[in-house]
Amino acid sequence: MAAAGKGRGAKADRIDRSDDRVRTLEQLLATKEIVISCGSGGVGKTTTAAAAAAMAAAHLGGKVLVLTVDPARRLATALGLEEFGNTETRVPPELFTEAGVEPRGEMWAAMLDTKQSWDDLIRQHAPTEAIREQILANSLYQNISGRFVQSHDYIAMERLYEIHSSGVYDLIVVDTPPTRNAIDFLEAPDRMGEFFSSKLLRWLTAPTKSRVMTLASKPFYTVADRILGSQFLEDIAEFFSLFQTMAPGFVERAAAVSRTLSDRRTTFLVVSTLEAAPLHEAEYFIAALDERKLHLGALVLNKVLPAYLRRTATTGVAKRLCADADDIAAALADGADPVDGGEQADVARVLHTIGESFLNYQVVAKREAEQRASLARSPDVVAAVPYFDSDIADLRGLLALGEQIWR
Repeated sequence: MAAAGKGRGAKADRIDRSDDRVRTLEQLLATKEIVISCGSGGVGKTTTAAAAAAMAAAHLGGKVLVLTVDPARRLATALGLEEFGNTETRVPPELFTEAGVEPRGEMWAAMLDTKQSWDDLIRQHAPTEAIREQILANSLYQNISGRFVQSHDYIAMERLYEIHSSGVYDLIVVDTPPTRNAIDFLEAPDRMGEFFSSKLLRWLTAPTKSRVMTLASKPFYTVADRILGSQFLEDIAEFFSLFQTMAPGFVERAAAVSRTLSDRRTTFLVVSTLEAAPLHEAEYFIAALDERKLHLGALVLNKVLPAYLRRTATTGVAKRLCADADDIAAALADGADPVDGGEQADVARVLHTIGESFLNYQVVAKREAEQRASLARSPDVVAAVPYFDSDIADLRGLLALGEQIWR
């Protein structure tokens, strides 16, 4: 690890010795090297991942990377970067200064480029230069490396593993696609290993004579040959024959990636709101993590109603507004400019509506508190983020959100 990482490790040791329980996101991130942020679309998952990374860079030190595998480019805007891609880009330190923070460490950002990552992987693992060039030039490879089902998921895990293994970064925060796809993200390494041992691959890479006999004996392949043409099937066979030369490396790497996910240095951060659909997705993903024995470090609930709504004292005030709206409106009129009866009645109706609305919100706030208490049984940390008056579009906003979830 980098020198800065040793400093972060020392801090983590101090936290561990003083109290084995993790109570805050700060304590959690101080002891981890990979944080994988998951959640359904539209709940603030990308923003939360960036905010967590920004707070870690500002307060824990070291080099922190936020890696997004979500095709949306919202993260670039929030971090003040015109554009970023597969190569990690440093967030300008002056943006922290402008936000009123002197960071202890560095924040970097990258967004997965599926095609570029596959090309880099082929260059790294092809057994010979000739095979490498044959694969990269193959028309089938050029199509599936960017479009093949699960291609994006597997290469995202490969990229994460590669960056983590380099030891360059002390903490990597990964922003995944929406929840159900995040399950694909988790399962991608195992599926890649299964593919290389599958009957399909053995058939595709079998000698031509054997394959032709199989074609003649099975109606499905006969139809495929008639529709697609034998040359197309041969092109597929050639590609997978080349690809199989890298099978041992892929299988070994897939196993290593799976081990990284279950390593004690890796944790998951689930982001949700308390609305029914996103909450159902969050519960689904939490159950999936538990089934796979993967560590759920934190649950972040966005757009939560403020705590003062649940205070007993505020209930009395709201009930008085409802019950005594006419008297309060009359008292207000006595102390202000003369108003006619119609205006005073309007004031009473407004006061009653405000009180009734507050009581309705209070019911929702109490229901949210019960939901949070129920969800708190699973993760180490549960953090709540209130509604913000405006959208978060810069580093200052990310740090403001980060303050809500940090301690």
